[in-house]
Amino acid sequence: MPPALMLRALFLGAVLLTTGPAHAADLDGATLAAWWGIPFAGMLLSIAVMPLAVPHFWHHHFGKVAAGWSLLFLLPFAASQGLGGTGAVLAHTLLAEYLPFIILLTALFTVAGGIYIRGNLHGSPGLNVALMAIGAVLASFMGTTGASMLMIRPLIRANDNRKHVAHVVVFFIFIVSNAGGSLTPLGDPPLFLGFLKGVDFFWTAQHIFPETLSLIGALLLIFWLIDTWWYRKEGVTRADPTPDDQRFGIEGGVNFLLLLAVMGLVLMSGLWKPSWTVNIAGTEVGLAQLVRDGALIGVTGLSLWLTQRSVREANQFSWAPMQEVAKLFIGIFVTMVPVLAMLKAGEAGAFGAVARAVTGDDGQPLPWAYFWFSGVLSSFLDNAPTYLVFFNLAGGDPAVLMTTLAPTLAAISAGAVFMGANTYIGNAPNFMVKAIAEDRGIRMPSFFGYMVWSCAVLVPLFVVMTFIWFV
Repeated sequence: MPPALMLRALFLGAVLLTTGPAHAADLDGATLAAWWGIPFAGMLLSIAVMPLAVPHFWHHHFGKVAAGWSLLFLLPFAASQGLGGTGAVLAHTLLAEYLPFIILLTALFTVAGGIYIRGNLHGSPGLNVALMAIGAVLASFMGTTGASMLMIRPLIRANDNRKHVAHVVVFFIFIVSNAGGSLTPLGDPPLFLGFLKGVDFFWTAQHIFPETLSLIGALLLIFWLIDTWWYRKEGVTRADPTPDDQRFGIEGGVNFLLLLAVMGLVLMSGLWKPSWTVNIAGTEVGLAQLVRDGALIGVTGLSLWLTQRSVREANQFSWAPMQEVAKLFIGIFVTMVPVLAMLKAGEAGAFGAVARAVTGDDGQPLPWAYFWFSGVLSSFLDNAPTYLVFFNLAGGDPAVLMTTLAPTLAAISAGAVFMGANTYIGNAPNFMVKAIAEDRGIRMPSFFGYMVWSCAVLVPLFVVMTFIWFV
């Protein structure tokens, strides 16, 4: 049986055979050995190495690779925990995490892909800085994914006559796809989880605004210096493929209303708390989630229906980036289940050293340690559940975290959002932007090549921020 069909069979078996209570989906990380993290490590190494080592195989079979690593976790887990327990864990991962994640990304990808900025912009360093600054502002209101999908295509088109463009996309990921989303719960999923836990809507804007402004300002300055050097060195490398005879304007403007609808639906799901739920294989699915996800699917359909085909053609819209994200992230979400469970177990789990490292000798949390541990783990794990792990490690009481332990909550928030930029998989729009750029013919750095950029540019800035704000 093909791996994809085996995954479907496991999930259907879980739905049909598991009838336990909601907590059946909970996984006690204290009972798991560290080797359960091998499939997740294999998934990460595949994303990092295989596009370079076996590019042809990877291009045609990356979905099968993701399914294979998922099965390497699911089959031994089913043998040790039973089909019912495995089905409950898989159902929770799909229903509570992956499907809401992919439905929201698809809606934002589709809606933003239906907005075409007509006219030709010329990608000078100054213009590129301006476009990234605009994207950074938008990110905290429409989310890093929405802002990234809206702004990356005009930025690529503005630079389509230049030879060296990869660095432009890399800094776009740093600034728009990550740092820009740090000021409101709408900006990035970790902050939205904090909002659901009781953190005030404007708390992050009040407490990490200086950090955000400093990071974005420093990144824009570094980018301007690098881009100016390349711009002057290469001169005019080739004829601009985008004609100058078009008047500036926006086509597909109805999608701006649909973007507002997406933002409203996300906010609604955090504020509306109906008591009605349905239990599916041990996972409680609430009415708010069903309404949100159903409406998001409807918004996606409306965007496809209301947007003229010529607008998407002008945008060179393709489903390939979304398909790549959907296939790879199902593997990431499934294989990271035991890793997150072991982290949640705190000192009782295989990764108990992490819990001990973020606490001082006096028993008080260490903001600098929370910043780095939440950040480094967010670079490789999904930053939303990673935020939640450290939120709970710090006590989990929003009233205390917003006041007495405000430096700790600021460190967790900044680490989870900022350091999602350290790798392509640290935040969903990173991979989507990379895929769109490659779809347009831009040769992007490999997984490790991108990390060379992040280690050279971001890590020194994070070190400076640590000594200024988190020590």
